[in-house]
Amino acid sequence: MCGRYANARRDADLIRAFDVEDVVGEELPPSWNIAPTRDVRVVLERAPKQEPEAQPVRQLRTARWGLVPSWAEDLSIGSRLINARSETITEKSSFKTAAAKRRCIVPADGYFEWQKLPDGKKQPFFLHGPDGEPLAFAGLYELWPDPSLPPDHPDRWRWTSTIMTTRAADTLGHIHDRTPVIVPADLIGDWLDPEVTDLRDVRQMVDAMPSPVLTPRPVGKAVGNVNNDGPELIEPVEP
Repeated sequence: MCGRYANARRDADLIRAFDVEDVVGEELPPSWNIAPTRDVRVVLERAPKQEPEAQPVRQLRTARWGLVPSWAEDLSIGSRLINARSETITEKSSFKTAAAKRRCIVPADGYFEWQKLPDGKKQPFFLHGPDGEPLAFAGLYELWPDPSLPPDHPDRWRWTSTIMTTRAADTLGHIHDRTPVIVPADLIGDWLDPEVTDLRDVRQMVDAMPSPVLTPRPVGKAVGNVNNDGPELIEPVEP
């Protein structure tokens, strides 16, 4: 799974990296220890709110990490849907509507995983790309109508998201058996295209995603506390 990740990039960096045309919402502060239920930046393609029939534009906006389907009674389900297994996103009721209509990219500098050691302890690793460029995690997003707010309230619709995972290749599997699905640059346009709605086409896209090439780096145990944040969390240590 992916339960913690880092994104210290400013909006300007993400705009350049992902060819963003429209920025929605306030910029979030950089974080090297993003935990579930926090607000995160996502990239998606969608028609402008005031022009639903217009051509979709690529947006950078904020969504809560932890997908909440539109039929959910409250936000609490999101804490259990921070990840979506890529093998079943076109089948499970929690994800298949979003897989067909609401796919996104979750930008990241890298993510954290904990390796179980023979003595029972766990060693955290920071897994990142070899070139230093932001990673494009495959994600899904949903809009959830908050029943506690009136229909015309500006905050009634809550944006939520999840990160897709897949089986880890041998090079990463010794750390953990799951890893985020990372969308290569040449597939980002197809992945974000809201006109692709047939689940068979989505399944083919997911199956075409190559195994990620990542560099694991042992880091200190301070990342285990969600209250800790800062660039020192991704600094290498002796394992």
